[in-house]
Amino acid sequence: MKFQSAFLSAALLCAATAVSAGPLDKSECIAGAKPGGGFDLTCKLAQSALLEGKYTTDPMRVTYMPGGIGAVAYNTVIAQRPADGNTITAFSSGSLLNLAQGKFGRYNESDVRWLSAVGADFGAVIVAADSPFKNLKDLMVALKKDSTKVVFGAGGTVGSQDWMKAALIAKAGGVDHKTMRFVAFEGGGEASTALQGGHVQVYSGDASEALTQMDAGAKIRVLAVLSDKRLTGKFANVPTAKEQGIDIEWPIIRGFYMGPKVSDADFKVWTDAFNKMLASKEFDKLRTERGLFPFALTGVELDVYIKRSVHNYRKLIDSFGLNVAK
Repeated sequence: MKFQSAFLSAALLCAATAVSAGPLDKSECIAGAKPGGGFDLTCKLAQSALLEGKYTTDPMRVTYMPGGIGAVAYNTVIAQRPADGNTITAFSSGSLLNLAQGKFGRYNESDVRWLSAVGADFGAVIVAADSPFKNLKDLMVALKKDSTKVVFGAGGTVGSQDWMKAALIAKAGGVDHKTMRFVAFEGGGEASTALQGGHVQVYSGDASEALTQMDAGAKIRVLAVLSDKRLTGKFANVPTAKEQGIDIEWPIIRGFYMGPKVSDADFKVWTDAFNKMLASKEFDKLRTERGLFPFALTGVELDVYIKRSVHNYRKLIDSFGLNVAK
């Protein structure tokens, strides 16, 4: 009898545990690239924040699904895991740019549930420390005088975020993007090395990337940040492009989405957790440690922002006459 009673109690305990398990338990974050990149950083930021904020006692699992700046992950979540309430997937502005160019196959920006934006980086106009360009005006003057002597370099090929930033800067200087001199590198590190070696004159990279490189001893200087207002910290004295008369902004947001058939109840649990988490000082510290700047949107507000961004990217793509994948 005692054995039966003990067995019944254990069974009830297991049942209660199963019922109480929610979407934050045994959760997973999919990073749509190999370890070490921006998607990995984004997933691990959520992993740390959820655990340190005690939203869960079970560390989030990070899995890697490389391919097409998030294209493989996007297609997998929609087609194979549309209702998985325990899984979030990292995205970036690069993902949105590829969506706008039709590089995610048959799916578009309306085919997932956009959960949260957790931080932002911003484009930056970077030159060598000994560059004759002291501000954006100097660069614009040089472009108009003889654009063949100004070579842009950055990570990514034609149509990428870094190429877009370079094309917008060149356009502001009166240079047709088709004649702009641009050298594509595998990543920001290679572009920075080329900049310091005098092989390129301008590096259209990101603020956090530049900060990391300068902290590591790179002899580079930031002429402008492509943000709506001045950044904080070490970039507090760096003017925006707008302040210098060039109306260019390039925010690079990072965040998460979920499958299209995730239940409203599970989606709300995640949204409520992120809203609380994003407002905390602990999360701000974790975000800053990863070189990201404050940017927080969830739910409907994020959905509106995403769709507006993709729409604007499509207009930008059209203005540059880039081919869109069909």
